[in-house]
Amino acid sequence: MANVVAIIGRPNVGKSTLFNRLTDTTQAIVDSVAGVTRDRHYGKSVWNGVEFSVIDTGGYIMGSEDVFEAEIRRQVKIAVEECNFILFVVDITEGVTTYDKEVADLIRKSNRKVLLIANKADNNERAVYAAEFYKLGLGEVFAISAINGAGTGELLDELVKQLPDETGLPEEENIPRIAIIGRPNVGKSSLTNALLGEERNIVTPVAGTTRDTINTRYTKFGHDFWLIDTA
Repeated sequence: MANVVAIIGRPNVGKSTLFNRLTDTTQAIVDSVAGVTRDRHYGKSVWNGVEFSVIDTGGYIMGSEDVFEAEIRRQVKIAVEECNFILFVVDITEGVTTYDKEVADLIRKSNRKVLLIANKADNNERAVYAAEFYKLGLGEVFAISAINGAGTGELLDELVKQLPDETGLPEEENIPRIAIIGRPNVGKSSLTNALLGEERNIVTPVAGTTRDTINTRYTKFGHDFWLIDTA
C-alpha cells in the first residue's frame, strides 16, 4: 500500500499549519479559533525523493456531545485506520493536557508508528519545554515550528527514514478530477458520501458544515478519479 501519514492531535495545536507546510500548499484552512478543521483533508508530500500522502484531521476531543465534535472524532478514527504512520501534534506552549493524553491512548491502541511533535517552538526559549512531553511515553519528541519551519527538516528526515519502501507502486498523475459544487446546504457532502459508499464527509443540517475542499480518491467499478466536495 502507499504510505499514508495522518496528522492528529487535540484542537488548535497547529495540525493544519503543519499540513500546509508538508504539502507546500494552503489547502487547509488555518485560524486561531479551535475547531476550524472538521473533515479529513488529503495532500501529497515529498522529501529527499520519498513521496507520501498526508491527512489533516480535526481536533480530537473525548466526551463532548457537540454534533461536530462527535463527527470529528469519527473522522479522526477513520484517518488512523487509513494511515500507516501518525504525526501526533501537541502545543509546546501549553504543556501536556488531558486531551493530549486521550489522543496518546488512541494512538497506542492503533498500533501505528508515531512521531511526537511539540509544535509552536518558534524560538529556542520555547524549544526547551519539549522534554515535558516524554511523559506521554511515545518516544522521541521533535520540537518544531510549523509556522516558520524550524525543526521540520529533522522531523521529515526521521519520517522518511521510518516509512516503508514504496518501490513499484503506481503513479497517480493525470487522474481525472470531478468536482461537486452548489450553494450551501443543498446536499453536496451527502451526494459525495453516497457515491463513495461511506460517511467520508461530515453531514449536518447546519449550513456551512463543509469548510474545506475535500479530495477523495474513487476506485470502484473500473473507475479511477478524484472526487472533490466543495464548501
